[in-house]
Amino acid sequence: KERAMDQAATERRRRRFLNVALTTHEGKTVRFYDDLVKDKTVMLNFFYTNCVNEAICPLSTANLVRVQKLLASRMGRDVFMYSITLDPAHDTPKVLAKYARAFGVGPGWLFLTGDAADLEALRRNLGYVSPDPVEDKDRSQHIGMLRMGIEPLERWAACASLARPEWIVQSLVRLEPRQADQQERHGGKSRL
Repeated sequence: KERAMDQAATERRRRRFLNVALTTHEGKTVRFYDDLVKDKTVMLNFFYTNCVNEAICPLSTANLVRVQKLLASRMGRDVFMYSITLDPAHDTPKVLAKYARAFGVGPGWLFLTGDAADLEALRRNLGYVSPDPVEDKDRSQHIGMLRMGIEPLERWAACASLARPEWIVQSLVRLEPRQADQQERHGGKSRL
């Protein structure tokens, strides 16, 4: 009976996410659910490399670099970051690699591109959607949010990608049951 419940939970988790093929800034093909999200703690955002006029993407990326540094010992080990382009026609793996290098992005953080229709479906699947169709077509409306979660526990949260790096880390820590218990015992201070 327990095994059947585990299988049902696994199937429910699998159905929650699309499993589209994406290409990393390193040129590797990956599947969104199977390779990037399944059984992992993840932080993800949407962006595009040429949104310089709006300034949100470069500011968000710079802020997330600070988050990555705060999580340094965990990055690529038990926490993974993914930035998914909204402009696959421009943001090739080569362009994404140059962008990642320009920001000094470290291990555990992938920049991703793919087929435009797949990226659009993924954006919608992850809840980066505006109820106003005109606003929804404006890709700049989908770049200021960071989603984070622990997939096997089905615990998810979101915050502004420009929030203070310490607050972003705290949001992630609050999703972790053991960390939340430790935090409570230590007067609300994380031990990260």
